[in-house]
Amino acid sequence: MASVEGRLTRRNGRETKVYDVRFRDPDGRQRKKTFGKKGDADRFAATVEADKLRGQYVDHSDRTTVAEYARAWASNRPHRQSTARRVSSLIETHIAGTKLGGRRVSAVRPSEVQAWASDRAQVLAPSTLRNLVSLLRSIYASAVLDRLAASSPVVRVALPRHERARVVPLTVEQVQALSDAMPERNRAMVLTQAGLGLRIGELLALRVEDVDFLRRTARVEWQIAPGAKTRSEPKTPRSRRTVPLPQVVADALAAHVAALPPAEDGTIFTTRTGTPYRHDYYGSIIFAAAVKKAKLPAGTTSHDLRHHYASVLLAAGESVIAVAERLGHENATLVLSTYGHLMPDSEDRTRRAIDEAWCAITAPSDQSATR
Repeated sequence: MASVEGRLTRRNGRETKVYDVRFRDPDGRQRKKTFGKKGDADRFAATVEADKLRGQYVDHSDRTTVAEYARAWASNRPHRQSTARRVSSLIETHIAGTKLGGRRVSAVRPSEVQAWASDRAQVLAPSTLRNLVSLLRSIYASAVLDRLAASSPVVRVALPRHERARVVPLTVEQVQALSDAMPERNRAMVLTQAGLGLRIGELLALRVEDVDFLRRTARVEWQIAPGAKTRSEPKTPRSRRTVPLPQVVADALAAHVAALPPAEDGTIFTTRTGTPYRHDYYGSIIFAAAVKKAKLPAGTTSHDLRHHYASVLLAAGESVIAVAERLGHENATLVLSTYGHLMPDSEDRTRRAIDEAWCAITAPSDQSATR
């Protein structure tokens, strides 16, 4: 139990009575806090014991800063290498590099978090800002469990309005024009990604053994992460998948392999030196140049080939669940939110649904009028 003891001390040449509150924290360490008034000391003693019983004790003497705790939190997370790099970059640039990063974890107020978020909104895209605020929220949730903060100040943060632009998929003609604009050793990459719906990392990691020309399937087993040249596991467990191999892709791959033999490890798409492509080199240099040459919309990236793949399947009447499986998504929700407006004949279905619902009400009155 916390105890309160009075003692005399000399300040500025005068004797003054102060009150020491001695207690043990939840870890069993002896602590002391001094007050000038006995009432304040008694209230603190009662509060600290109540907080310990409720599991809400916070060590306000801890000097750990937000940036220090964020780094420690990130280092203990089971992040993939690419995710770890992204999280570390966000922490160093947008937390440690700001005023908030130097504040003690237990001292931050909600108003300070709001001011920080408003400041970051000046330099970040709305979607990135939301990810950053979500990251800080997770960091503070852990800090509360570690008893470094009584509650999270990352609450009711007002963020700029953000409406995601609707996907406008590339047409078959545009994809063909893009392929034609590519250097010869990269043309099959466009058709393969557009015909299998691969992520760029999955495309770069594709091996000969992953393609079954007899059974007409392609197996996604690996990816090459941004900044890497070696294979790693796919983005999510669901990303490991078998995709039907269309004839147009099979023909393109067969011609590519015949003209440009794979690397020793089976990698199908390689540079002139026989090494896998890096994301930035393929996407920012080779692909971007072909986009400009083919006169496609500015900002077109290799990810638009996945959008093209999804739009073609939906237009053909493929189910949303099947499209999610082909794309390697965890569930169909993302497919619906991203491509729902591309569902075929959606306007006609809307008209029919309303008309059929109202027919049940209007039909009896029509019949009685006829009689």
